[in-house]
Amino acid sequence: MDSKLMQNGAFSWFELCTNDANAAKSFYSGLFGWDLRDMPMQSMTYTVVRVGDEDVAGIMPIPAESQGMRPAWGMYITVDNVDAAAEKVRELGGTILIEPRDIPEVGRFCVVQDPQGAWFSMMTYKK
Repeated sequence: MDSKLMQNGAFSWFELCTNDANAAKSFYSGLFGWDLRDMPMQSMTYTVVRVGDEDVAGIMPIPAESQGMRPAWGMYITVDNVDAAAEKVRELGGTILIEPRDIPEVGRFCVVQDPQGAWFSMMTYKK
């Protein structure tokens, strides 16, 4: 990942959570010509979207804990310390939708909602 995207406050990753990952992969690769690489994981297959020589996004099934949500594109914003940033969200009137947790070999993330209802993810990447 480009070091500019790993700076505090940078938009660093985009992710589609969908109820039909195969249909989404077909649609987006047909529309944009994206190169897609499937990565089997413990409970699902995560698809990395590559544009040129850069990994830029992911496509995944809606997680079991989020069943009922509509398919949506989400974004990750890099923070220096995801646990401290989650506490700041609470202080400023936001809500933690998914508490900070680790993604092995990637970093630590959480999903939050601002006071107006918009949600996004924050990530502290492993160095």
